[in-house]
Amino acid sequence: MVFEFTDMDYVYAVITIISGILLALVARTIVRWLESKAGETETKWDDIVIAAIGTPVQVAIVVVSVYIACKYFGILPANLQWILEPQNVTAFYIFIGAWVLSSFLHDIVSIYGHELAEKSESDVDDRLVELLELVIRYVIWFIALMLILSVYKVDITPFLAGAGIAGLAVALAAQDLISNFFGGALITVDKPFRIGDRIKVDNYYGDVLSVGPRSTRLKTLDYQIVTIPNNKITTNIIVNYAEPDQKLRMTIPVSVAYGTDPKEVKEILLDIAQNTIKATDYLLDNPPPKVFFIEFGASSLNFILYVWARKYNLPDEVRDSINSQIAERFAAAGIEIPFPQMEIRMKK
Repeated sequence: MVFEFTDMDYVYAVITIISGILLALVARTIVRWLESKAGETETKWDDIVIAAIGTPVQVAIVVVSVYIACKYFGILPANLQWILEPQNVTAFYIFIGAWVLSSFLHDIVSIYGHELAEKSESDVDDRLVELLELVIRYVIWFIALMLILSVYKVDITPFLAGAGIAGLAVALAAQDLISNFFGGALITVDKPFRIGDRIKVDNYYGDVLSVGPRSTRLKTLDYQIVTIPNNKITTNIIVNYAEPDQKLRMTIPVSVAYGTDPKEVKEILLDIAQNTIKATDYLLDNPPPKVFFIEFGASSLNFILYVWARKYNLPDEVRDSINSQIAERFAAAGIEIPFPQMEIRMKK
C-alpha cells in the first residue's frame, strides 16, 4: 500500500517521530552495552546510575520527538492544541525527573540496604529495607504530584496538611524503629565494641555476636541470646572487657575474725595466689597479686585479694580453686572465717 502525502508538514512530522524512535532504539542499545560493562566492575554505583536513567531517557526521546513534530509541523487539530501548552511540558519534565530520582534512590537502598541486612540473622532488617524502599518511592512521587498540581495552579494546601498529619502519625508510630536504625549507624561509626568482645550493657553481660541496623545480639555466659535494641545501647553505659586489652583484675574479698594476725592473713593469701599462678595458665604474675587490709568490719577484719587474669573470660574453676585453698589454709592455721553476729543485751 502506498501513502501519498499532500502536505509536506505531515511528511516532516512522520520523519521526526520515526527519527525519535530510531534514536531511542540506539539509546537502548547503548544502555544495554553500558549495563554489560558496569557488570564487570566491582562497584554498584555505575549499575545504579545506568538503571535509573536508561528507560526514562528512551521514553523522553520518543516524547520529545512527538512534541517537536506536533509543535513545529502543525499536525494537531485545533481541539488538541492544548497538549502543547507550557504547563504540560513542565509537568512532563517533573514526571521524568521523579522517575529518575525514585529509581536511583530506590536502587541505593535496595542494594546497599540488603547487603547490611544480610549480616544479621534476623529478618526484621530485611523488612526495614523493604519499608524504606516503599517510603522513598511514595515520598518522591508525592512531591512530584504536588509540583505538577502547583504547575496547573491547583491549591495543594489541603494535600500538604493531610500529608503532614499522616507523616506525623507515621513518625510517632515508627520512632523506635527509626531511633534503632540510627543507633546502629552510631555504633558502627563510634565502635564502642567489636564482634566477639565481652561487654556489659545495663544488666546484660555477654559476648557480642552481631550488630544489625535494628539491634545488637549478645550471647550470655549461660549461652542465651539477648537481643538489645540499638537505641538502648546508645543511651546506656557500656563496659567493654576486651578493651584496651583482654586481661582483667579479679577481686576476691576475704573476712577473718577479730584477733587474727593481719600479717599472717596477707602472707597466706599471697602464697595462695602465687601457687595458683604456677598451677594454672589463667593468671598473670605481672602485674603481681596484691592483698590489702581494707577495714574493720562490724564482726570481722576485711581483706581484698587482687589477681590478674590473662583474659576476661576466666573460668569459675579458678575462683573456686582460690576460695577452696583459702578455706583449707585458714582451717589449718586456725584462722576463723566469721559470720554476721548480733549481740543483744537485756536489762531487767
